[in-house]
Amino acid sequence: MIDQKFIIPHKGRVTKRERQKLKGHRSAIIWFTGLSGSGKSTLAHSVEERLISLGIHTYVLDGDNVRRGLNRDLGFSAEDRKENIRRIGEVAKLFVDAGIIVLSAFISPYREDRKFVRSIVEEGEFIEVYVKCPLEVCEQRDVKGLYKKAREGIIKNFTGIDDPYEEPENPEIIVETDKESLEESVNKIINYLKENRYLEVES
Repeated sequence: MIDQKFIIPHKGRVTKRERQKLKGHRSAIIWFTGLSGSGKSTLAHSVEERLISLGIHTYVLDGDNVRRGLNRDLGFSAEDRKENIRRIGEVAKLFVDAGIIVLSAFISPYREDRKFVRSIVEEGEFIEVYVKCPLEVCEQRDVKGLYKKAREGIIKNFTGIDDPYEEPENPEIIVETDKESLEESVNKIINYLKENRYLEVES
């Protein structure tokens, strides 16, 4: 590991505020957390589509997609999950600095790891969305067949089966995908962004 004392960050003259003014809206991380099958990715991409239709610069970081590239060297142990979220948090922070609303869809089962991501950005730049859905409903959906493999012991350290999921204690937004339609959940998030003036730049 490189000794950090030899790392000297270069600070450019263009600020995050200037990038936000150029884009016409604030930047933030919208962090979707929940069990596998709860609907995080579907919801994140639907919110992305709505934001794009409103002229908002946005991008989705999705768990499976990131594990095929940036984090392809990581497994699913507690240590690897922690590193997975640390890397994603740092990437998401770069998006925020670039003036973009980044939508991050990850199980991210541990409160400590989500708290870390919140800590590395400014206050108000981390919006935790708890995609709440009962385990039995997620298992019924099981579009990837992962729960079945976990129950059979083929997949180890699977969240909700042999690894814990720590529910958010004070998320900014809760959506219940077993009770709400996709449109209702999207509207809840968009309304939060509008009410808290994320979709504009304060003068």
